[in-house]
Amino acid sequence: MAFTRTRRPYRGPRRTEREPLPARVENTAVHSPTLVLFVLMATIGVLGYTWFLLNPDNRGDWLPYALVITAEIVLVTQALVSMWTILSGGRDPRDFSFHHAQERLFDGESVDEHNLEDHPQHWPMMLEEKPVGVDVFITVYGEPVEKIRTTVVAALAMRGEHTTWILDDGRSDAVRDLADEIGARYVRRLSSNGAKAGNVNHALTISNGEYFAIFDADFVPEPEFLYETVPFFVDEKLAFVQTPQAYGNMHNLVSRGAGFMQSVFYRFIQPGRNRFNAAFCVGTNVIFRRTAINDVGGMSTDSKSEDVWTSLRLHQAGWKSVYIPVTLATGDAPETIEDYTKQQLRWASGGFEILMQSNPLSPRVRLTADQRLQYFVTATHYLVGITPLLLLLVPPLEIYFDLRPVNLTVTWLTWALFYLGFYGLQILLAFNTMGSFRLETLVMATVSFPIYIRAFINVFAGREQKWHVTGGSGKRSSPFNFIIPQVLVFLFLVLTSLVGIYKDYLHQVLTLATGWNLTNTIVMGVFIVAALREPRAMRLAATRDEADARDAAAARAASAGRARLNPEFGRAAYITARPDAEPALATAAPVIMTASATATATDPTLTYPTRRSLK
Repeated sequence: MAFTRTRRPYRGPRRTEREPLPARVENTAVHSPTLVLFVLMATIGVLGYTWFLLNPDNRGDWLPYALVITAEIVLVTQALVSMWTILSGGRDPRDFSFHHAQERLFDGESVDEHNLEDHPQHWPMMLEEKPVGVDVFITVYGEPVEKIRTTVVAALAMRGEHTTWILDDGRSDAVRDLADEIGARYVRRLSSNGAKAGNVNHALTISNGEYFAIFDADFVPEPEFLYETVPFFVDEKLAFVQTPQAYGNMHNLVSRGAGFMQSVFYRFIQPGRNRFNAAFCVGTNVIFRRTAINDVGGMSTDSKSEDVWTSLRLHQAGWKSVYIPVTLATGDAPETIEDYTKQQLRWASGGFEILMQSNPLSPRVRLTADQRLQYFVTATHYLVGITPLLLLLVPPLEIYFDLRPVNLTVTWLTWALFYLGFYGLQILLAFNTMGSFRLETLVMATVSFPIYIRAFINVFAGREQKWHVTGGSGKRSSPFNFIIPQVLVFLFLVLTSLVGIYKDYLHQVLTLATGWNLTNTIVMGVFIVAALREPRAMRLAATRDEADARDAAAARAASAGRARLNPEFGRAAYITARPDAEPALATAAPVIMTASATATATDPTLTYPTRRSLK
């Protein structure tokens, strides 16, 4: 029967338990006057240090001076733009239109008439009185089945009517069986062309929701994900809404360092980019408007960093983006040196590809001035990761060759004053914004330069970067297969420290070069120790995971015969009309469409319902 909306789509007082106020943002420090003070102080420190380095009277020997100047110019430029972006992030993108749409998002009449009160995952959603169709894509490529299960179960349980799809590029029968067990749609391609972007593009050809969300297999969404993101799409020019990447496995040096390195970006940099319409997609925990993606020819498959490239094309086409600093999914940071290396290599390659193939400063790129600046900083960000190598070379030049970056008339105390004016205030800024300064971040930032050098060379030479997922299953290699350059640098620093200590002993004075080199040696040594301890830690973790998987399998076996998590999937309607509903509704035909759970590229004729028809 035709369904006519005769009443308001909510009942009782505004913002009921069904439609609560939106979640609070997580970067409250951005609104603090103290942050402005610290940013201004840090900016003064940056400018003061820059003046000190560029002052001809302070210039030392040309080789170490050139190394320091090159490194510090990159660091200073990134620091200044970052602080400018942070100061721009005080505006909440959730305006009146968002709140107005959010409190009317769930179709209250349909919820009541179809007795859905206790089934929030089936609540129909409305934007401007029009039904909303959402597809949820879980991209899979060889991750452990139990990890996929956790993500898919959470996706199925999100509030708001949606269809959950497992996009399995790993072509695993176990994942197919999992989809059938828990009631998710399953899609398998014959090839992995285009990697993750190709996987999503293929899914778009067999789904028809107006919007689609993407989650990596290890990112578990919160129940409120759709409630917090879909209302933004009342703006017809909005292409996507991005939410943070948050991590729940900060258990070792690598995972904590990798996670904390991104904290400032997600809590302060991305929100600031809203002001310039330059917040970009990070590949997961994001929801897109289908017509926007169609407008730019689909997800970009020209790069393994499809997220940034797709964002760039959307912004060039005039579409808008929104980032909200509210954690709506939690995933896994890389726990091993192998995973970290491959993740950073892929991300850095994507940035350098933008720099070399579509330089944001080029007049051929259709961006606003603000967007050009923000994308240029993104494209050059990983140059910051190469600067530690340049700075690591400065102390050995003095210890072995008596070459100094500054004039001998400049005392080490003067140098330290200007140096701390830059780096010390950066640390204080980190304390103010994040609550602490993480030594793990310092370690991982110092030792990662071989990854970024390799990424730069690969892009410059046009080498293909193989796709790799974080935390994928499979045989693990020794961490030392991935850190040979770091080991060689560590041995060189140890030898240099011994030489420096010996020379200082002969002269009865501790030089700045020796102290600096000892610090670098200790930082690199902490990383080497972590690499030595990693194999045992991974074996213990694997044992725990196997035990957890056995317990989970036993629990499922004990509950055999119960209804699947998505009971209506592939079956007749099980939800009945309320007793006081109109008689016609009580006798209406089932409203849930059925279809096979599996699709392959060899069966293009299959059609798939993406949501119930409430007509």
